[in-house]
Amino acid sequence: MRRRHLLAGLASVGVLGGAGAVATGGVPDALGGRETDGDAPEPIEPVTLDTIEAPGSRDGEVTLPAPDRPTFVDFFGTWCPPCAEQMPDLAAAHDRIGDEVLFVSVTTEPVGERISEDKVVDWWREHDGDWLVAADVSAELAARLNVGSYPSARAVDASRRVRWATSGTHTTEEFVDGIERALD
Repeated sequence: MRRRHLLAGLASVGVLGGAGAVATGGVPDALGGRETDGDAPEPIEPVTLDTIEAPGSRDGEVTLPAPDRPTFVDFFGTWCPPCAEQMPDLAAAHDRIGDEVLFVSVTTEPVGERISEDKVVDWWREHDGDWLVAADVSAELAARLNVGSYPSARAVDASRRVRWATSGTHTTEEFVDGIERALD
């Protein structure tokens, strides 16, 4: 009897994993997905987020993915040590290729609610952020881009299709290579 339950459980995991892959165009992070070519079958519907006035950023709004422009989105949290660890590599990638894409870092933290905008600005300044930073308080963009862990990054082409999706920390070269996939 136990063997039958074990086999049924394993089959269920396979079905759920396959359904997740079909629904998202890749293997979800929770099922072991890490880096993909991100060839999403459908364009990602854009979301308008509030931006944060911080070094390299401005107070206002940004629509992501950008219409008719390649977009690079880094998802971070001020509570996330690996997010802080990779900031120098993100800065170097931004310096090398940031003019060719809309380069944005996004936090899904409840900015203005449980975390103050000042705390995000202080974290940004402490880690030498110098590009656009935005708040996805509802996590709508993170859901549309299938973000399951932090840090995560997505490179989206001008037609709003994900061309590179990854989680975990990366080197400058890895970021640049991923962003270049959205430029082709």
